[in-house]
Amino acid sequence: MLVTMSAMLLTAAPVHVTAAPIALPGVGASVALPGAVVSPFAGDFQPVAAMAVSPLALTASLPAIEIFAQGLPTQDIPPVGPAPLGTPPVQRTPNDIIVTGRKETAGDPLRAVNAESFAVTQKVDDAVIGPVARTYKKTVPSPIRRGIHNFLYNLREPIVFLNFLLQFKPGKAAETVGRFAINTTIGVAGVLDVAKKKPFHLPRRSNGFANTLGYYGVKNGPFLFLPLVGPTTIRDLLGGAIDRLILPVAVGKPFTSTAYAIPAGILGALDHRSEFDQTLKDLHDNSPDPYAATRSFYLNRRQAEIDHLHGRVEGDPAGMSGPPPSVVPFVPSDLEPGAKPVSEVPEKAPVVETPAIDAKPAAETGQ
Repeated sequence: MLVTMSAMLLTAAPVHVTAAPIALPGVGASVALPGAVVSPFAGDFQPVAAMAVSPLALTASLPAIEIFAQGLPTQDIPPVGPAPLGTPPVQRTPNDIIVTGRKETAGDPLRAVNAESFAVTQKVDDAVIGPVARTYKKTVPSPIRRGIHNFLYNLREPIVFLNFLLQFKPGKAAETVGRFAINTTIGVAGVLDVAKKKPFHLPRRSNGFANTLGYYGVKNGPFLFLPLVGPTTIRDLLGGAIDRLILPVAVGKPFTSTAYAIPAGILGALDHRSEFDQTLKDLHDNSPDPYAATRSFYLNRRQAEIDHLHGRVEGDPAGMSGPPPSVVPFVPSDLEPGAKPVSEVPEKAPVVETPAIDAKPAAETGQ
């Protein structure tokens, strides 16, 4: 049969259409239906052909089946895609689930990485750095701590002087030279801050290459929270690196020796951490979102310091080098996952923005 079929397909043999008789059940004679095609292989299937049944008769012989609609939606299924113009808004019920994306805070594209670094840094601070700094503050007498603080910041005066020159502020540059000369000599290498008292009245000012960049309009760039470094920005990280290179490059020893660099670094970290202990406690313990509070506090103070150079605001000329007398934690509008909503903020943490900069003069804070 397969050979015959293949031969027909290859030779394109014509197939004649005639009326073929089909036996119907219950009908004694065969009925010829017009349009029926006689198969060339009908002779090979005589027993089957004899058992042919009409589709109508086969359908009639099947039992009746009733179909009931079960589990079908009881409401219209909305079409896919945007609604046509003029379509009224969809009325939502309280049980509807709406999925939305959380916007990243402006200027913080690395927020996820920063928040993770902040969390890890906080664990290290809570376990090691914080307790050591508080022990340093409790055990070391205040005059000694203040002397170390004054000595370390007196070493920064040449950097402050250079940046005032870069900002074309010769008056403040001259005052900085006077401060450095007075404290280095009368103040015993800067241990005593004699220059800020009578009859000199030369307050300590904060300045650096990051400030100079900001003064000339260089933007912050992305915010960063780095281990050991803490909150910073691309601009401040670059400016701080230049600040730290000035004395080793310009002076050399002892600033290039590890015998000076390691103790000075440790004492500087302890001094800074102990000075800002209460500020960090306010930012971290009394805020629903410690990361956002720290970020806002840092950026506000840095911008206020640069605005102070432009004469736009009045404030502490010491800037970031001294802690503010108090901090009101900042409650951001977009909390981190897991943070308490604004309604659950403790009463001692009002929902207001962090002050941009301390308004007390450095002489009143004892710095």
